[in-house]
Amino acid sequence: MKRFMKNKLIPVILLLLMIMEPLTAYASEVPYDTYNYDYWDKVVFTPAAYVPDNSISGVSLGTTAFSNPQDIFVAQDGLVYLADTGNNRVLILSEDMKSIVKEITEFNNNGTTDTFNAPYGVCATADNELYIADSQNNRIVVLNLFVLLGEVEETEQTPELVKIVENPTSDVLEEDYVFTPLKVTVDYAGRIYVVAQFMFQGVLVFEKNGQFTSFFGTIPVKISTIEKFWKKFKTKEQREKSLMYIATEYTGIDVDPSGFLYASYIDSAGIQAIMRLNPNGQDVIKKGQNANLGGDLWIDGFSDYSGPSRIIDVVYRNKGIYSLLDAKRGRIFTYDYEGNLLYIFGGIGTQEGTFVTPVAIEAGEEKILVLDSYRAEIISFTATEYGNLINDAVELRYDGDETLAVDKWKEVLKFNENLELANVGIGKAYLTTGEYKLAMKYLKLGMSKQYYSIAYKRYRNEYLKKNLGYFMTGAVVILAAWLVFKRIRKKHKKMGGQSYE
Repeated sequence: MKRFMKNKLIPVILLLLMIMEPLTAYASEVPYDTYNYDYWDKVVFTPAAYVPDNSISGVSLGTTAFSNPQDIFVAQDGLVYLADTGNNRVLILSEDMKSIVKEITEFNNNGTTDTFNAPYGVCATADNELYIADSQNNRIVVLNLFVLLGEVEETEQTPELVKIVENPTSDVLEEDYVFTPLKVTVDYAGRIYVVAQFMFQGVLVFEKNGQFTSFFGTIPVKISTIEKFWKKFKTKEQREKSLMYIATEYTGIDVDPSGFLYASYIDSAGIQAIMRLNPNGQDVIKKGQNANLGGDLWIDGFSDYSGPSRIIDVVYRNKGIYSLLDAKRGRIFTYDYEGNLLYIFGGIGTQEGTFVTPVAIEAGEEKILVLDSYRAEIISFTATEYGNLINDAVELRYDGDETLAVDKWKEVLKFNENLELANVGIGKAYLTTGEYKLAMKYLKLGMSKQYYSIAYKRYRNEYLKKNLGYFMTGAVVILAAWLVFKRIRKKHKKMGGQSYE
């Protein structure tokens, strides 16, 4: 006992153990060398977020079969616009897609009947203007839909031309450049965004009056490490003869209510195939926990379906949610505003809910539409209860309603208890409300090392703040008892008494 009490560090060590013991129970690191399906040893099947409910063809609508259709668009009023490219027409379908509202094959161009040549892209605005990428005529045709869609019953009326957008001029463009528009969209200010064939400088931007102004968001050139290495050993002549590294083309565009442009492209690395461009043309998209916005994560192999996803179109849906269409494996990837993957559905095949050659994606109020050019069909998908719960939870959190979002995420976990997104969503909500211990529980289940660390630090600080007084009191009591014991022992020695062994 005498040797034990001679060590003056013992009280300090005891104090530190008292402080740290409650905290070390929560300091375990979140594993990251495996996924939670393996780590938590609870393998479950992920429910489908969307299921097919209908296929729409020209025959089902009572018209001639679609021919190589390339684009669809859902307007604010629910009408569906189809660019029936091979038939040189644009069809306007009813909201339920059971009938044709209007078939447009020609229009009045300043007193002359004009027609389309391979209309490739289509969109409509809230002020009843229809934009058509008339690709082989090298122009954007803008038509007035007021008579066609208004209360005036003139179904045979030829659409009136509003304007034609063509022949953009710029110092950047070569003199022999041929304008071949493929996709078109319009923002709230009437600015026109166009994806054109063989256009590597970015998305073309036109003012409302049709005047070309600029390019938007040139895709960064990516050169592999091997290519960089061998380039150092090439002679000047070899470098001049080698292929130029040029940016890729955009494949699809859509615009959100705030005027931000979503533009998809084919990324050879399979890491990022989508940009969210602000009014300055800068990419401000968030990449989420996996830092991947390129479709499939696992792309290795040697089959026809191996390799990175080929993202060919994008649709902005609601509250920051957007979906990407992969032509290689026919998958639809949906992300939230933070870049987190919500769910995947679709595929390549011949059975219901799969595609042969998917080319365009659109979203209505309650449905997602995919256009298959080979089958010449529109495949309609509707959300399951599982999909609706995920959508609702993301939208509630987007609006800042964390409490209701937690309730939705807990309902989601009843369908799929391993869903990392749901656990992270609950954990973030508890983190926001200051319930750090609960936040740590769910963030660990969600494998979120970043937010788990934040929750742990805040829990530690809160714990110390609440209990520091008790620790200090305990330390003082221990120190006082030790000093008293030393004094008693010293006094006992002077009196010749026996020491404590």
